[in-house]
Amino acid sequence: MTGANERADRVSETTAAGKLASTLSQDQVARLMRKRGEESRWWWIVPTIYIVVLLLPIYWLINMSFKTNAEIVSSLTLYPHQPTLANYVTIFTDASWYSGYINSITYVVMNMVISVAAALPAAYAFSRYRFLGDKHLFFWLLTNRMAPPAVFALPFFQLYSAFGLIDTHIAVALAHCLFNVPLAVWILEGFMSGVPKEIDETAYIDGYSFPRFFVRIFMPLIASGIGVACFFCFMFSWVELLIARTLTTTDAKPIAATMTRTVSAAGMDWGLLAAAGVLTLIPGALVIWFVRNYIAKGFALGRV
Repeated sequence: MTGANERADRVSETTAAGKLASTLSQDQVARLMRKRGEESRWWWIVPTIYIVVLLLPIYWLINMSFKTNAEIVSSLTLYPHQPTLANYVTIFTDASWYSGYINSITYVVMNMVISVAAALPAAYAFSRYRFLGDKHLFFWLLTNRMAPPAVFALPFFQLYSAFGLIDTHIAVALAHCLFNVPLAVWILEGFMSGVPKEIDETAYIDGYSFPRFFVRIFMPLIASGIGVACFFCFMFSWVELLIARTLTTTDAKPIAATMTRTVSAAGMDWGLLAAAGVLTLIPGALVIWFVRNYIAKGFALGRV
């Protein structure tokens, strides 16, 4: 009986010790979770401040676009006290304003088509063939992107003046190709290198000509790359100002150049300028929305 009692006592002591250890461990886990919860709450402060800093200029631009010029100049307010759509009405009814958007969209689309069409065969050659100096040539293609547009503004102006291309959409579109084609080649070459060469060989065995194979089989396989290339070509041409302003005067003047010429006898029309800025943001936001999946896939594949 004594031995049985001793064993029972040891079992009870072991059980009590186990419960105590379990209780202590639970307390420690609870303290750790509370500590992590407090730390996680603090971590939200940094991204919140970052987002506020990013969105504040956009909000302020929208805020100014619904104010009169007198209210903008007189006081600093978080929202318009007398909201007005007069600034937007002026942009949509004044040809000097809405024609700027039409001109910008026209030469941006032209540039995207020309740049991607020229980059596709070049990128295919770099991804599929090896020739003397191919690595060096591929690198030197990007040197134009390393130089600021101001370097080429004067040569473009003199050349296009000689050919009568000043103040035309094609002039700006071709000038931007100097910067966009190398970038498009670099992006597309990365996507094309990820496509197995066996697909090319199989298509040729099946009797496909190169143009038919390239358009019907190969291009759908690199649709993500084409979307990414179009996105970057669009963004450069849409926001570039110096060359577009140098090569245009009235007929093909883009909206970016129009926004820099809003000074009148009464001074700067801040509300009108803010409304133009809001409308300028919309095309870029729409393009990002439509190609967001392509861009995400490009980053996931390591091609951007």
